Amino acid sequence: MATMARTNTGLAYPDRFYAAASYAGFGGSPNSANKDVASKFSNEVALILYALYQQATVGPCNVPKPSPWSPVEQGKWKSWQQLGNMVSAEAMRLFVKILEEEDPGWYSRTSNSVESVRDVQMNHNSNGEPIIENGNSFAETKTISAENGSLMEAQDKDIVLEGLGPVVVYDQWVSPPIKGQRPKARYEHGAAVVQDKMYIYGGNHNGRYLSDLNIPWENKLLSIAGHTKDPSETIQIKAFDLQTGTWSILKTYGKAPVSRGGQSVTLVGSTLVIFGGQDAKRTLLNDLHILDLETMTWDDFDAVGVPPSPRSDHAAAVHAERYLLIFGGGSHATCFNDLHVLDLQAMEWSRPTQQGEIPSPRAGHTGVTVGENWFIVGGGDNKSGASETVVLNMSTLVWSVVTSVEGRVPLASEGLSLVVGSISGEDILVSFGGYNGRYNNEVNVLKPSHKSTLQSKIMEAPVPDSVSAVQNATNPTRDLESDFEVGQEGKIREIVMDNTDSEHMKSKGEETSELIIATLKAEKEELESSLNKEKLQSLQLKEELTQAETRNTDLYKVLQSIRGQLAAEQSRCFKLEVDVAELRQKLQTMETLQKELELLQRQKAASEQASLNAKQRQGSGGVWGWLAGSPPQNADDA
Repeated sequence: MATMARTNTGLAYPDRFYAAASYAGFGGSPNSANKDVASKFSNEVALILYALYQQATVGPCNVPKPSPWSPVEQGKWKSWQQLGNMVSAEAMRLFVKILEEEDPGWYSRTSNSVESVRDVQMNHNSNGEPIIENGNSFAETKTISAENGSLMEAQDKDIVLEGLGPVVVYDQWVSPPIKGQRPKARYEHGAAVVQDKMYIYGGNHNGRYLSDLNIPWENKLLSIAGHTKDPSETIQIKAFDLQTGTWSILKTYGKAPVSRGGQSVTLVGSTLVIFGGQDAKRTLLNDLHILDLETMTWDDFDAVGVPPSPRSDHAAAVHAERYLLIFGGGSHATCFNDLHVLDLQAMEWSRPTQQGEIPSPRAGHTGVTVGENWFIVGGGDNKSGASETVVLNMSTLVWSVVTSVEGRVPLASEGLSLVVGSISGEDILVSFGGYNGRYNNEVNVLKPSHKSTLQSKIMEAPVPDSVSAVQNATNPTRDLESDFEVGQEGKIREIVMDNTDSEHMKSKGEETSELIIATLKAEKEELESSLNKEKLQSLQLKEELTQAETRNTDLYKVLQSIRGQLAAEQSRCFKLEVDVAELRQKLQTMETLQKELELLQRQKAASEQASLNAKQRQGSGGVWGWLAGSPPQNADDA
């Protein structure tokens, strides 16, 4: 049954940002804005939204640091100052993104937004059965309906894509024709390929997080972690049975990691390695956790060496089932392009030197491995999306650019998915979705020309100069014999030579074999000597590292002691300032009392003088009046 659904196309930037800012409580008077924002969001989210709003409307923080007596203003200033030189457009985008995470329905409740509506033909199956169209199977997508003028968002189930057409061009992204109902536009979703079918699950659209990562395991898809707003929740492992089409929650043992988003999950043998991300409080993490899929037991490790700084939205890959590679990612204001390697046997971090065309700093990118090649697509920094598709040879750590795209296209987005498929026996990269100011649901395909098999590496490897030829005498009765000879470039090339004397060739082959063995023995001894030197140097470096860590620990203790003393001095200064303020108040009171005392003294002196004058007049008036015969004045007359 086909139904018509109404879908919101939304406002473009910067109008969408101003609508979001108005909804969140910004744009009015500062006092009312602070109250509105504080009433809708937690303190952490309110600080981030304030900083992004200031960065988008004012620019980088150049105002003086507030007084320490105003902790609220100090917190706002610090949050704004940490954004550095983030451009206005990126701040607008992050503001809307965080608002959508915190309040997914904000846009439909904004009364002053102008929305345009378009009709979309959508397939609806009331029985929940997969929709079969042109031989392709697509699980049900719920219809989007409009009620009372507000949109009811769809929640997609698992969606299967199969049957791509041929790809004839190498190292270029192409958009193949896709049949059937497309999944809803999204990013930060899960994608996996099982038996030539790509499964898409969950993701983010207008702040709705349905899942995070999908890992194929045996005949199931595992959904790991996902975003959450409850800081007390831990990671859950959900399994999707590909045969029955049902979900189940797998029971795990041990201490599960705290729930998070933006982490990397890498399958290494029968274990999952989880690194980094950010928790519900938006605290960046760089912890390391391992889940044994056979026993379903969690374990956390403290690897030696210097780990990557806390980050999220990075990419991870495993090489030779031993080395975990971490590339890029970002903090709240900075993106990285560093490369870190964890030896999963020694549990030791290192930061090797990258070579070639090192990619620009980025976060939100994705990657897949094809043999020894690690392809990285998408992501971006705080200015623009990453337009280059790059590849790292994990054996030589040399970067190279495969291709580039132009404009704001899905391939230069964050949160897109990337999987490896196969067409006609050749590997292809398949990307889906992403977010670059708008949500995408496009499929793009690239057929790489990089060869990463072991055979190609051996055929290009240099051989010792002392070896002039490697004979191949498997059939001495043949007229033509295949052989390998070392050329001027030191590489092996195939040649053809006449077999005129089989006995002579056999003798020559034996001599050559003995020469090769002697040369290999000499090289083995030289390599063992070099290995012993490297081991000795490694031990020395580890000892120096231990000493440096000890010094660092001592310095940290001294720093903590100084911080404690400084805190005590600050407390004492605060008390002294309070005492000084009280003394100033008392001094002002004493000055007032002194003035009142002086006034009373003057009044007293004047009163005493008046009394004395009155007595003198009374005494003199009585004598002379008596002599004159006038009667004395009574008290009332006086």
